[in-house]
Amino acid sequence: MWAREIQAIAQTGLAFCKDAYDTERYLSLRQLAAQIMAAHSQVPAAQYEALFACETGYATPKVDVRGAVFDSHGRMLLVREVVDDSRWTLPGGWADVNQTPAECVIREIEEESGYAARVIKLAAVWDRARQGHPPGLFSIVKMFFVCALAGGTARTGLETNGVSWFLEHELPSELSMGRVLPHQLARMFVHWHQPAVATEFN
Repeated sequence: MWAREIQAIAQTGLAFCKDAYDTERYLSLRQLAAQIMAAHSQVPAAQYEALFACETGYATPKVDVRGAVFDSHGRMLLVREVVDDSRWTLPGGWADVNQTPAECVIREIEEESGYAARVIKLAAVWDRARQGHPPGLFSIVKMFFVCALAGGTARTGLETNGVSWFLEHELPSELSMGRVLPHQLARMFVHWHQPAVATEFN
């Protein structure tokens, strides 16, 4: 978390500083953030530095959208991701420019599972770092939508190799923990069964 904050300070500083000495200081801060990240992983500092160098402008959190789709039997749709760990998660991904978060999650659901869905409610807006996910490179806000099945048939996509429906007591233990956590899935079932529950945040 400290390294992410240092990187964000450096990125924002580089976006607005006019003085050559300040630029040098912010570049040093960015290198320090990369070294801290490397010290706590198996990835070389140079690789982190290259990733950080691609981030420009005022540093803001990235936005991840996830869709908890339920069918008429109260089952939740999960997909198995090809990228990273080949484990189960809610369909979703990064929010895209020129689409609302709800439009993004509907698109992600269709691309990753083959199913059409309609958004019922925004169930949660959570800071990834405060939820218990494994440490990540950037600050991320995760938006969870409860959705109803609207059609389609199961079909894997470019990023998935499995599509299945699960009752709450049947959820797989092999979850993609960087994307979704067991307590988050449990909260989605609560929101599905009790639509009046307020949107959760932080």
